[in-house]
Amino acid sequence: MSTDHAANDNVLALLAATRANDNFRQVLITGGHLQVVAMTIPPGGEIGAESHAGHDQVLFFVEGHGEAILEDETTPVGPGDFVFVHDGVHHNFVNTGDTPLRIATAYAPPEHAPGTVHATKEEADAAEEE
Repeated sequence: MSTDHAANDNVLALLAATRANDNFRQVLITGGHLQVVAMTIPPGGEIGAESHAGHDQVLFFVEGHGEAILEDETTPVGPGDFVFVHDGVHHNFVNTGDTPLRIATAYAPPEHAPGTVHATKEEADAAEEE
C-alpha cells in the first residue's frame, strides 16, 4: 500500500465525491493507517451485518435516511449524523428511505485494496468470498 502522493492527491471534496458516487463501495483514498470510502445504499438495501476485527470505522451520513444497528441497538440516522463503530462491534446500516443512502466512511487501518470499486452489494459480497 503506497502512501506516496502528490500534495493535491491528499485534498478531497468529500461531500461532492460521496454525492457523486453511485457505487455500493468506492475507495477514495488510502494511506498507511486510514482509508476513506464512499458508499451508496439503495432504498431497501443494507451494508450487511458484519464486524471488523482489528479495525475501527466511522461513518458520516451525507444523504438519505436509514438505521444504524450496533450490536442489538437500532438508531435512526440521516444527513449530518456520525457513527463510530469500535473494533469488533457487530453492525449493519439499512436504508429505510426512498432515496439512496449516501455515506462517507473511514477505516483504520484500511479495510479494502486501494482503488476498490464494487458497483453493487452482490459484487462486494462475491469479492469478499474470494
